[in-house]
Amino acid sequence: MIFSTRLSLVLGRVVPVGLLGLALVGCQSQSSSKTTSTPATTGEATATAPTEAAASGITTATISNYLQAVSSDEMQGRKPFTVGEERATQYLADQFKNLGLKPGPDGSYFQPVPMVEITATPSATMQIKGNGQNLAFQYKTDFVAFTQREQPQVAVTNSPLVFAGYGVVAPEYKWDDYAGLDVKGKTVVVLVNDPGNAANDTTFFKGKAMTYYGRWTYKYEEAARHGAAGLLIVHDTKPAAYPWSVVLSGAISPKLRAQLPDKGASKCALEGWLTLDAAKKLFQAAGQNYEQLYAAANKPGFKARPLGDLKLTASIQNKLRRQTSKNVLAVLPGTTRANEYIIYSAHWDHFGVGKTIAGDSIYNGAVDDGTGLAALLSIAEAFQKAKEKPARSIIFLAVTGEEQGLLGSAYYAQHPPFPLNKTVADLNMDMLWPYGEMKDLTVIGYGQSELEEYARAAAKEQDRYVLPDQTPETGMFYRSDHFSFAHVGVPSLYASGGYESRTRGKEYIAQQRQQFTSEHYHKPSDQIDLNWDLAGIAQDAQLYYRVGQRLAGETTFPQWKAGSEFKEARDKSMAGR
Repeated sequence: MIFSTRLSLVLGRVVPVGLLGLALVGCQSQSSSKTTSTPATTGEATATAPTEAAASGITTATISNYLQAVSSDEMQGRKPFTVGEERATQYLADQFKNLGLKPGPDGSYFQPVPMVEITATPSATMQIKGNGQNLAFQYKTDFVAFTQREQPQVAVTNSPLVFAGYGVVAPEYKWDDYAGLDVKGKTVVVLVNDPGNAANDTTFFKGKAMTYYGRWTYKYEEAARHGAAGLLIVHDTKPAAYPWSVVLSGAISPKLRAQLPDKGASKCALEGWLTLDAAKKLFQAAGQNYEQLYAAANKPGFKARPLGDLKLTASIQNKLRRQTSKNVLAVLPGTTRANEYIIYSAHWDHFGVGKTIAGDSIYNGAVDDGTGLAALLSIAEAFQKAKEKPARSIIFLAVTGEEQGLLGSAYYAQHPPFPLNKTVADLNMDMLWPYGEMKDLTVIGYGQSELEEYARAAAKEQDRYVLPDQTPETGMFYRSDHFSFAHVGVPSLYASGGYESRTRGKEYIAQQRQQFTSEHYHKPSDQIDLNWDLAGIAQDAQLYYRVGQRLAGETTFPQWKAGSEFKEARDKSMAGR
């Protein structure tokens, strides 16, 4: 994943346990028992014998077959707009068709996703003038900038600068950093994360656990809603949970964006980041003190303020390329409640063919997210082969553009082929760990929805315990495709075993995950290893299957919990049923 999504925050530091393994939940009717794995001798990853709990037919053998196919060199790294996309999406569609699953409502297994690639080249300096000061911030060293506006050039000229705390409008927390503030034509400077991050009070926002208001994507959206010309986020490594190098690498690469009807005209002309040192110089030039502003911004009743008479001038040259990618989807129609839907999701995209490392240039993406695709296909096969068909319809959705910012899932959520207020839940699978069976089920974003109770019941059947996200301050709940559904109100679950091995304990998993992140993550070496034990992936897929099976047999809809920032969207959606 890149800076805009799940895992960029871990680059350059030890990965905390419980952070990376992200999937969903389903279960079996009895405890799973670990079987001994042996090295594969037929060119496939180690596949243990199926556990007794695999009544669904989901086994390590099915996982291995699908994983080999989707992460093979033939798939050329599954990058959008390449031959890898054509091969991967056709493979997925063929598998769905061969299983006897139905296409989408338009008769196709493909949902077109229009995208635009924006290669931005900002001006070499960002000029700040006023208060008798003349600052020239240097691109990459002091700032990065980009835009979502689909035009050859954007510019802000003599734009007044305003400090708006965290840039948050959160009625449920009685917090409004834009209260009484007119930012039309102005450039807003805000802090990273949310007000709860700096406090020791767990009831203030969500304490150290990041809310959606702490996400940088939200801050750009909110500034645009208020008509700002620009929005700059002050980078600080601790509350951001990633170093400046991560911001820089994400900013300088070409960006794939969803094509917007207004071509991005409603977005801020300038989006970007300032280093902490640059921000301190900026505040000093305005006659302000950073530490004092930071302290004020973390207290209820904070009032935004202009930064003296400082004005900003900067421009961006853009190279645009428009193309259409595609999501792949299939449907197993329900028997008695066919107009109600449960979604299983995973992303098919990775990084294609790129920089050669150790003689290899194909970024296979076996763990990220070949494992999720293998689980998705295995679950689809299990549902189709089950003697008892589900009452509700099941949608199997492989989305594009996750690595570029959840583009495919966001497009589906904004252009749903099936009504969102008839969609029961999204069960998302992303990066399942090939290190054997787990004792835990780590739920990312724990405390959000009633789906956690389904997860708990399913985990209990497998003799597993539920573990809340161990690093909630990093906002992992907002960094995979389930978030696109949560954002529009659909209850979403994102969990997997990733903390404690059933036979080797916690330290073994921590070491394996740290090694993967430092040596293989987003590199050509993320490819199938003959020493992998796929029993844990099968275990999680069985969990997902069981949760979906239970949801499919019910007549009620799971709810967001009180205090969730997604509850209001769901309530409005369901009111229109």
